[in-house]
Amino acid sequence: MSNIYSNSIFWVDTNKIKPNPYQPRRDFEMSRLQDLADSIKQYGVLQPLTVSRLEVEKEGGGLVTEYELIAGERRLRAAIMAHVSQVPVIIRTGDTAIMKLELAIIENLQREDLNAVDRARAFFRLANEFKFTHSEIAKKMGRSREYVSNSLRILTLPEEILNGLSEGKITEGHTRPILMLADHPEEQLVLFKEIVYKKITVREAERLARKIAYDRVRKKEFMPDPEITELEEEFQEKLGTRVHIDRKELGGQIKIDYFSTEDLRTILNSIQKSDMDKKSNGLPAQAEMLENHIANMSVQTEDISGVTPLDDRTKDEIQKDDSDLYNISNFSV
Repeated sequence: MSNIYSNSIFWVDTNKIKPNPYQPRRDFEMSRLQDLADSIKQYGVLQPLTVSRLEVEKEGGGLVTEYELIAGERRLRAAIMAHVSQVPVIIRTGDTAIMKLELAIIENLQREDLNAVDRARAFFRLANEFKFTHSEIAKKMGRSREYVSNSLRILTLPEEILNGLSEGKITEGHTRPILMLADHPEEQLVLFKEIVYKKITVREAERLARKIAYDRVRKKEFMPDPEITELEEEFQEKLGTRVHIDRKELGGQIKIDYFSTEDLRTILNSIQKSDMDKKSNGLPAQAEMLENHIANMSVQTEDISGVTPLDDRTKDEIQKDDSDLYNISNFSV
């Protein structure tokens, strides 16, 4: 029997179709779903969904027919929003769990609207649950092995950054300079905040990441006071932002980076919270100085909510060979 059930289109009640447990997409933009629902109200569902047929045993005996979605979750959700009772489907038979996941991923990739994080998580499932190699995944997706490996690298980013990428606060191009700071997660988060709040472009983010890496190398070369370095790192860890301590012959300065009034309040709260154990952590003078300094600051901020930082690379640069996207040799200090 053909894997496509008689190559025929059937009409099935929407309430009999279960979601695809292998759906790689997690985020569905409501405005776009509403647009699709409005179109379905006017024209109907033009492209059939793909489902598998299930015979489910009812309580008390007997069987009932249900359908499990393989491809077309956006259309199903929009149809339900449009109060459509039935949708056209093509019924597939004999598909394994792996085949269902492959079909769901391929359908989304072909539509080119699967976000980078969902794509990476789908590849991870293929590699982790179904033991596919990166080369095997690449072959099935019609991509290069480097494309798959680089996509999976995105998952090493902190969850806050992954959420920002999914929500469109940063572009996939911004992840390369952030990934260059992989051995310092706190600096990754600071760079992420700078990209979002200062609307930093991809090129600017790359320059900033190089500078951070360069400064780190210089610090090692000039052998700074290990106690100052330790204090700097402790401040950065506790405050969640970049901190520079400039030591002079007598005293010095502490510079704290922040990106908004809310961010500044968070820093101040962190300092006040640690006020209780100043004696135990050995930083009474520094903590008091920071608190007094921040409390007396006058801050001007700009409302930039909803603005996505610009990917200012050329079309040729964006469409370069997949292997170049996160190639460390092309992004050295």
